[in-house]
Amino acid sequence: MGQFELETDAALTQLAWEEISTTPGGEFVEIIGDLLKLVGGGGPLGIAGGVSNLLLKVRKLAGASYASNLVYLITVVRNDLATLSERHEGLRERIEALPTNPKFVDAISALALRAMHTSVKDRLKRLARIVVNGVKDDDFEPENLDDMMRAATELTGRDISVLVKVAEIQAETATFFSLTTGDGTINRPREVWKALEGERFISPQNQMEIRASLARLQSVGFGAEIQTTDSTWHPRFLVTPLGERFIDRLQEIAV
Repeated sequence: MGQFELETDAALTQLAWEEISTTPGGEFVEIIGDLLKLVGGGGPLGIAGGVSNLLLKVRKLAGASYASNLVYLITVVRNDLATLSERHEGLRERIEALPTNPKFVDAISALALRAMHTSVKDRLKRLARIVVNGVKDDDFEPENLDDMMRAATELTGRDISVLVKVAEIQAETATFFSLTTGDGTINRPREVWKALEGERFISPQNQMEIRASLARLQSVGFGAEIQTTDSTWHPRFLVTPLGERFIDRLQEIAV
């Protein structure tokens, strides 16, 4: 058990005898303020005190499970931002100004809401990575951010593996044609899926599992079926620009 878990457990034990006063209707606003303080916080003592204060407020508002999710999530965000600052000197000023950046405040609010939808650590990490890479790219477009956060809590690990693999082969294989070039298609996904079949990524035996992932990916806008003239059993799925952006947002913080 790491230091974070010990601090969390210690703070939770205080809930039996500690109470807090909150302004009616303002609890969530206070929580967002605490999250922003933790993101931009100083040394370990300040962080530990902030964790304890946040846990008390969130437990009163929504229960211990959500409190645990939220503190875990914001800790991942803070650690990833520290890594980003260390590896990208040119971003340090932007990172230091985040607690007063209205777009980042909105992103943290959206993050806090999404933390209600899952307790799966891998999915919480996806949420954190989406926000931190948004800082790196200076991109917090609200609609795309909301779509990606929703997908981060709904998609399975298999779904994301399928998305990444198709995007990889699509980048290597897909060719692009004008709508006036005979078969009336912009892309020829059969080339992508023939390559995936050749790599044994998809077969008649596992195609239902793959197609189930493709259906979930389409439902969040990360892929589309492209019409073709041939009638083989291959799917006609290609990754959309939003799907490609989602993959980029899930990347580990790198140089």
